[in-house]
Amino acid sequence: MKYSYTKARKKSIITPELQLLFIFFGITLCMLLLTYAFLLFKEYRFAQDKAEIYQERENLSISQSSMNTQITFIEKEALLSERIYTQNIVLKDSIANLFDLVPQRITLSEASLLENGLILHGITPNEDVYNFMLQAPLRSIFHKSYSSFYPDKNGWLRFVSTNYIEDDGLSTYNDADAKQNKNIEETSNED
Repeated sequence: MKYSYTKARKKSIITPELQLLFIFFGITLCMLLLTYAFLLFKEYRFAQDKAEIYQERENLSISQSSMNTQITFIEKEALLSERIYTQNIVLKDSIANLFDLVPQRITLSEASLLENGLILHGITPNEDVYNFMLQAPLRSIFHKSYSSFYPDKNGWLRFVSTNYIEDDGLSTYNDADAKQNKNIEETSNED
């Protein structure tokens, strides 16, 4: 006799509910493992990027110091070139002024510029023309002026004029001149 309208099922340890539970646990475990692997990969990439950034930062620091050195060098070169350019202009003007200073009756054959002086070689018709037309302006510019003459084949005189500026004498002259001007101002203020 049967007491049930349904057939008896086979009993197993793994029921459909338990299978569903295992599937959910398996999917969850896979998701956790994949998340862990993803985080490990991201950590590795982050460490690698960090090392690259540090290396790039160090390279930029080295290149920056190199650029600063080059900028300093270029600035020094620019100042030097500007100084040389200024000195060349001053020298050019000085030479032009020197040749403007020489009268037409006197012919220069050589002019040597020294750091603190000038040496002139030339021809003059006589010593008086030289003394009045060239020596006087030279003495107003230079502190010491020496001239020597010797006869030329055509009856004119060859001359060598050596002229010097004294640096120490110039500053002493300026100091004495300033004191004298101060004394003059004081006496004029008292009046």
